Amino acid sequence: NMRVFANGLLTGLILQTAIGPVFFFIINLALQRSLYDGLIAVAAVTLVDYFYISLAILGIGKLLEKKKVKKAFGIISSVVLIIFGLVIIKGVMGESIATIPNIQSVSLLTSFSATFFLTISSPMTIVWYTGLFTAKAVEYNYTKRELLVFGLSVGLATLLFMGTSVILFSLVKKTVPISLIQTLNIIVGSLLILYGAVRFTKVLKNSA
Repeated sequence: NMRVFANGLLTGLILQTAIGPVFFFIINLALQRSLYDGLIAVAAVTLVDYFYISLAILGIGKLLEKKKVKKAFGIISSVVLIIFGLVIIKGVMGESIATIPNIQSVSLLTSFSATFFLTISSPMTIVWYTGLFTAKAVEYNYTKRELLVFGLSVGLATLLFMGTSVILFSLVKKTVPISLIQTLNIIVGSLLILYGAVRFTKVLKNSA
């Protein structure tokens, strides 16, 4: 079972290197707010990943491969990404430079829920995990129990990779100028809008 665990951890870490908008969103939280905000956001992502991994193991991911369900999910998640992007950019435009670091008034619950919704609204995650689990189950002829161990370690990779990134960025936070944080905010916001827009057009094109 250790071999299955190691394989899952390695697979999870490889998945993590495909850095997406959620990663930037979390690093942004750690830089702008606090280490705790970053870490609670990591907990939110890990929780969503485990939720999707469980669904993948149960085989519910097959449901999302149905055209209508996929289309609805695709549209909703694209709109959520665009809204998140706009909110982030509006935050930068609305803040005077002096007040930028003082966003501690926003609670940890907000950081958790924002990251949670951002991650869970990406149906690609479940399609991604289902494909991965099916491939691994076939390739290594995993039993149900081995798939559970594999899933546990894939999710753990999210926690390790994101958690380490947040801690490292928090350590250099004091040396990061405010203007750079503002620029990062605009980049993150723009990435989310772009990502959402591209996904939205893809969904419409595929359903045409």
